[in-house]
Amino acid sequence: MSGAATFDFAGERFVMLADRALFWPARGALIVADLHLEKGSWYAAHGQPLPPYDSHDTLDRLARLAIDTGARAIWCLGDSFHDRDAAARIVPAIADRLGRQAAAAKLVWIAGNHDGLTAGAWGGEVADEWTRDGIVFRHQSRADETRPEISGHFHPKLRLSLRGRGVSRPCFAGDATRLILPAFGSFTGGLDVEDAAIAANFSGPYRAMLVARGRLLSLPCGRTAENDATADAPIAANRR
Repeated sequence: MSGAATFDFAGERFVMLADRALFWPARGALIVADLHLEKGSWYAAHGQPLPPYDSHDTLDRLARLAIDTGARAIWCLGDSFHDRDAAARIVPAIADRLGRQAAAAKLVWIAGNHDGLTAGAWGGEVADEWTRDGIVFRHQSRADETRPEISGHFHPKLRLSLRGRGVSRPCFAGDATRLILPAFGSFTGGLDVEDAAIAANFSGPYRAMLVARGRLLSLPCGRTAENDATADAPIAANRR
C-alpha cells in the first residue's frame, strides 16, 4: 500500500493510511470514523444548495481503500450518516452502493451521536461499541475507559505554519492507550488537535499523527508539548 505507515498500538500492529483511515491486518479490518454521508443534502434541505456528490465521493474513497487493503471487514465508528433523517434523503444509487459494499466486506456500524441506528437499513451489524482483542472501538472516547480505545467524533486537524503559510490537515490524535481518528467524510470540517475538547481525552501529553509520503509524522501535543518537543513518541512508527 502506498500512502501508509505501520505502527504499534496496544500490542497490535496497525497500518495508518494517508486517506484518514486505519487498517488492522490481523483482523482484515478497515476502520473509519465520521463519514457524515448525506451532509450535502442536509444543507440543501436547509436552504443552502450544494452539489449532491459528497456521499458518492466518500464511498468512492472507501471502496478504493477496501480494495487496496484487501479488507474483509469495514468498521465505521459512528456518525456514518449526517443526521437521523438521512434515510429519507438517500437516493437509490447511494442505497445500492451501500448494499453492495456490505456484500463485499462485513460492515459494522457503530452508533454515533448524529446517526443513531440509521445505518442498520443498509446491511451490516449495528452496535453501540465493538471490542476485539482487548481494544474497544466506539464513537466518542470515554474518560472512565481503562481499556485501549479507538474512537472518532472530534474530527482532529493539525494546523501548522510553514514558511509563513497556514497549513491544515486531518490527523490522528493518540497516546499509548487511546487513538482518535480523523473524519473520513469528504465534506467534513475539523477541530484543532490541541483544542481543549480533544486534550481532555488524554491524561497527559499525546501525539498528532498523519502519513505523508509513506512516512508517519508524529508531533507532540498537550500540556508538556512546548517543553518536550524531543520526547520519544509513545507509539512506535515504521516507514512502509
